[in-house]
Amino acid sequence: MKLWGGRFESGPSEVFERFSGSLDFDRRLADADIRGSEAFARALERAGILSAAERERIVAAFEAMRAEAASPAFFEGATDEDVHTLVIRKLKERAGAVADKIHTGRSRNEQVSLDTRLWLREECDRMRSRLCAVMGDLLDLAAAYPGAAIPGYTHTRRAQAVLWPHYLLAYFEMFSRDGERFGEARRRANALPLGSGALAGSGFPFDREAMARDLGFEAITANSMDVSGDRDFALDFLYAASTAMLHLSRLAEDWILYSSEEFGWLELGDAVTSGSSLMPQKKNPDSLELIRGKCGRVMGCLTSLMVTMKGLPMTYNRDMQEDKVPLFEAADQLGGSLEMMRDVIRTAKLNPARPAAAAEESWVVATDLAEALARAGTPFHQAHQIVGRFVLESVRAGKRPADWTGEEMARFAPEFRPEMAAYLNPKKGMTSREIPGGTGPEAVASALAHAKRRLEQMDV
Repeated sequence: MKLWGGRFESGPSEVFERFSGSLDFDRRLADADIRGSEAFARALERAGILSAAERERIVAAFEAMRAEAASPAFFEGATDEDVHTLVIRKLKERAGAVADKIHTGRSRNEQVSLDTRLWLREECDRMRSRLCAVMGDLLDLAAAYPGAAIPGYTHTRRAQAVLWPHYLLAYFEMFSRDGERFGEARRRANALPLGSGALAGSGFPFDREAMARDLGFEAITANSMDVSGDRDFALDFLYAASTAMLHLSRLAEDWILYSSEEFGWLELGDAVTSGSSLMPQKKNPDSLELIRGKCGRVMGCLTSLMVTMKGLPMTYNRDMQEDKVPLFEAADQLGGSLEMMRDVIRTAKLNPARPAAAAEESWVVATDLAEALARAGTPFHQAHQIVGRFVLESVRAGKRPADWTGEEMARFAPEFRPEMAAYLNPKKGMTSREIPGGTGPEAVASALAHAKRRLEQMDV
């Protein structure tokens, strides 16, 4: 069965049918296609195209199909060119000749846009839900080690000491922004395209606002040509997915390092690691490496669709059929990566002594010392120079911060006061950073409480 053909003297070649068919991937839009067609049947009744009895017969057939479409058997043996053709064929098998009216005033162009938007709305909700779950797991891990101190890094060099929960809250914020991006992607997809026709608008007086209410759309699209050629809503989703994967990849990279023998901060659970076929001692962070690797696949999906769309003339072109594979691929890879990261976080264990020792033996306290001098009246540029020389002398002498006494510091530079030796302990310096957003213990405790409230209030 074709939704077109009268213009042609002969049918398409077997090669063309095989090359242009999309049922193997757009079949996952079946439920969205059926729901959209049910709403369109009701619109056809309101427009006087269908009688109440005809609409009832069509909708009943669609409802039966929805239940069946959840099973692979629904697609068994299907040779239709796409999911839309399959659904119409099966409708005719169940409802009879009245099924021929269902496409009155409707183009596949707007139908594809509708199906994709319906699917994307649910995917955006699913991604936000999974992001929230990861964020909750991060808060749980933070609560398990509330006072643990670790070195913070810039340029992969130890920079300043921070609290472990402060570090985890940084990723909480990243994933929170990802949730916002999916919310925005959902909002942009949540406009009804039905009534746009192929590109010029429908020739039938459909109540578009009523159709929008029927399908839960917040608005109707404003321009029929734009609808026919628009895939911005798909690009919005792919950008949100790519950025979320980027954040997952950064977290994965951190923990691959932090769980190595060289760091020894983290112990990853057996359930999310694997061994070597040759080296018996290995415990490899494969789950995190796969997350890091899949980031490239999702970013490739965004690039793929952008390149597909960048040179298309107005309005619809068959190239746009190629939007589905990257959309589905990105959704699958991100969804799986978020699920995997949950398992990693929930089974990870911090060894607080190792990062604490790394902070204490290094000079992450240097900024704390310079700021202590500045608070005591030394201009900061001079304080920076004094502490820089102090660190240089310590490195030359092989001395750690804990090897100095207040009196020795004062002899090194009269600007040092003996009580400033307290800042040789990284935890002391953190107490001076109680500014909102800082790593001070009180600031972090407040941020954790605020993050928990935000998570509870997220609408997912």
